This record gives sequence, structure tokens and C-alpha cells, in this order.
Amino acid sequence: MTDSIQVQLRKGVLDLCVLAVLSRGESYGYEIASTLVAAVGMGEGTIYPLMRRMQNDGLVATRIVESSNGPPRKYYRLTPLGHSIFEAHRRDWRSLAGAVDKLIEESP
Repeated sequence: MTDSIQVQLRKGVLDLCVLAVLSRGESYGYEIASTLVAAVGMGEGTIYPLMRRMQNDGLVATRIVESSNGPPRKYYRLTPLGHSIFEAHRRDWRSLAGAVDKLIEESP
């Protein structure tokens, strides 16, 4: 049961995590995926459909950059709407995490 809870928690915060990574600056898909694998254990397969959805929702913009070491890379960056959504989600996360921490600390 613990694995199921961890998977659900990760899925629930994946959007916020991607927005947080992109709030630091432009990044390409594999770099985003690698950062999330290291930070929260989310795999590469979950990133690309999410990035497509975020692009369709107007949260990220993309540009293609030729690479001398392989195929071109698609770079993602937050749009003004993406920055606004990130700030709102960050506030919501901090409020929820604080409330959950308080409940946990008050437990016997």
C-alpha cells in the first residue's frame, strides 16, 4: 500500500514539479526528466505527454535547437500564464503541506 501512496503523491505533484523546474529557466525534455528522476523518482515516460498538455494549455512555449551531438532538441519555457499558474500552485502546495505537517506533528 505504501508504494501506491507514493506513486499517487508523485503523480499529484508532477505538474508543480515541472513548473518549478521551468521557473528556473528554459530546459529540454530529457533534462527536465533527469531532474525529476533525481528529485522525486518520476520517469521519462511521464514527462512528454505532460509537456504536450502544458503546451496545449498555454503554460509552456517551445523552440527547436539544432544539436551537434544528435537530433534537434525541443526546449521548453514558461509562458506568462505558466508563471502565474506556477505561483498559484506553489501557494496552494505550501498551504496544503503546512496543514498536513501540522496534522502529522499533532499525532501521538
